[in-house]
Amino acid sequence: MAPRTLSGITKVLLAPALALGATVGLASAPAHAAVWNSCDQWGNTSLNGYTLYNNIWGSGAGAQCVWANSGTNWGVWADHPNTGGIKSYPNAKKVINKPITSLSSLTSSYNVTVPSAGAYNTSYDIWDTDYDYEIMLWVNHNGAVGPLGSPQGTVSLGGHTWNVHKGNNGANEVFSFLRTSDSNSGTVDILPVLKWIKDTKGWMGNETIGDVQFGYEITSSSGGLDFRTNNLTVSGG
Repeated sequence: MAPRTLSGITKVLLAPALALGATVGLASAPAHAAVWNSCDQWGNTSLNGYTLYNNIWGSGAGAQCVWANSGTNWGVWADHPNTGGIKSYPNAKKVINKPITSLSSLTSSYNVTVPSAGAYNTSYDIWDTDYDYEIMLWVNHNGAVGPLGSPQGTVSLGGHTWNVHKGNNGANEVFSFLRTSDSNSGTVDILPVLKWIKDTKGWMGNETIGDVQFGYEITSSSGGLDFRTNNLTVSGG
């Protein structure tokens, strides 16, 4: 069983063992990786209050390297084959550890540069401390990717309009919010989304929010593609 400290918690537990082949040298990482880089499957480090993960968890994955200048400025080079199924979720994580009703605010700003090729989504992945609930906020996506579950309508929350899906992956409930228009930069007020799920829909109770993750759920990136987080901040409490 994989450690529960890894990003993509239940996804890691459900994924089959990977055959990543020969070790990828750090030379594959961008030259501007001034502070840290890793091509290891579970490579991770902590910088400026954020934990960064390479997090190659899906079957049939190719090579992937993550680099970071800081906890809020980092990126990924990935070369995953043009096949179905999520291969990885490289991300930065901020720990919250507060019940929803104890949060006075929870916001995040992002600025990314993503490729026009490949199949992926840029998303927040928010977990309760027991990993019973996963809230995904897709700010952009490309290629043949889609959310788990069935459509639940459209709602305007946290400064954006979302198409909502609700499903279950066999281990936890998954609530996916897809922006109706893709964006590479912006600010998301996360707390109203959590309150809407809890109070308006009654899909969960007063859960303790553990992790707010932000990254790239990559299905394919054949030939090698760059995903850059120019800036990311998660704040509140």
